[in-house]
Amino acid sequence: MPKSARAYEDRYYYGDIQRNSYSAPRYGRYPDNTVEMPHRHSLKRKKRSKKADKDVLLARILGLSFIGILAFGILPCAFKSIANSIFTKSPYPGIKADYNKIVFPTLNYLNNNVYMGKLSLNGAATGKKALMAELPLGNKMSDLEISISNILPMFPSIQPTVFVWDYDTANYVDINGDKLFSAASIIKLPVLIQLFKSIEAKQVKLYDRMVLTDYYRAEGSGNLQFKAENSMYSLDKLAQVMITDSDNSATNMIMSKIGSMTDVNQGVRDWGLKHTQVHTWLPDYNGTNYTTARDLARLLYNIENPKFLSDSSRERILYYMSNVKNNRLIPAGLGEGASIIHKTGDIGRMLGDAGVVTTPNGKKYIVIIMVNRPYNAPEGKDFIVKASEIIYDYMVVK
Repeated sequence: MPKSARAYEDRYYYGDIQRNSYSAPRYGRYPDNTVEMPHRHSLKRKKRSKKADKDVLLARILGLSFIGILAFGILPCAFKSIANSIFTKSPYPGIKADYNKIVFPTLNYLNNNVYMGKLSLNGAATGKKALMAELPLGNKMSDLEISISNILPMFPSIQPTVFVWDYDTANYVDINGDKLFSAASIIKLPVLIQLFKSIEAKQVKLYDRMVLTDYYRAEGSGNLQFKAENSMYSLDKLAQVMITDSDNSATNMIMSKIGSMTDVNQGVRDWGLKHTQVHTWLPDYNGTNYTTARDLARLLYNIENPKFLSDSSRERILYYMSNVKNNRLIPAGLGEGASIIHKTGDIGRMLGDAGVVTTPNGKKYIVIIMVNRPYNAPEGKDFIVKASEIIYDYMVVK
């Protein structure tokens, strides 16, 4: 096209028409009306369309290539490997994988049951399935709860849990009763009860004897750790020093005899306790064995439940618990003539006591007091004694 004609066409079709507010036609004609010229924008769209077609073609080629590699390269190799592992004997028959532990790795340290050699973690039994009766709850003793709360500012470094239950009225106090606390040596109570449940099931006998070896020796509380190698002890003697002296070595021996921590944890779940768990052998300085004040209250309540424990089991348990040598916690806050069955626990940063108190006038109540505190801080002991005194005075008047 001559330069003058192209300039005329540009001015006519793209300049003057736009200035006169006309829409530019899709196709224009040269001035002599003999040659039809495509619109400029139409040419650009055609160029873009060709490029898009090339991109789609390239994407299809890449997709088909990937499917081909997957179908004819990777999948056959994977199938062959799986088939060989199933139908071909391993060149290392002594090495076997426990797929249950691979899928559920926490079962190696969180379990409470063994069935056909397989570890499992069962939830607590509830309702009619639970072996322990529920602790019946009446009304809150709000005035007593306020009295205990009022002394807390005197002990700003501690975090307490307190649960009190009155046998006469079923009224109760609950301060952080469902909060998890390290159990320390109070965990020996469920170990003791599981021992007697095993005796009742005729799995062991109270006067079966065990040999003390280095395997069972445990530092911390108790004197068995210092006794001679191969010393012999009956389960009765071990249970006694486990409670009265809080002996860690005796506890480990008993747990080993009745099926290790797994058996104790399964028992705890069968009883219906939801928040009590044994995670490690004693001593448990890291506080990984845990419980709650409510769980302990239910456990103490069921010691006297004839549907849960036999008379002979209950008699022996009460004998052990009435001779605990540590009388510096709840007993220190009781009046003259009061009696208590209980178990203490202390791992430095947690201090606690759980028991059943009987006043001289026959009033009976369950009391659990545990505190988290700075390591060995005396405020923990002082709070437990003071709270015990307030609770005792309240119950005597009632």
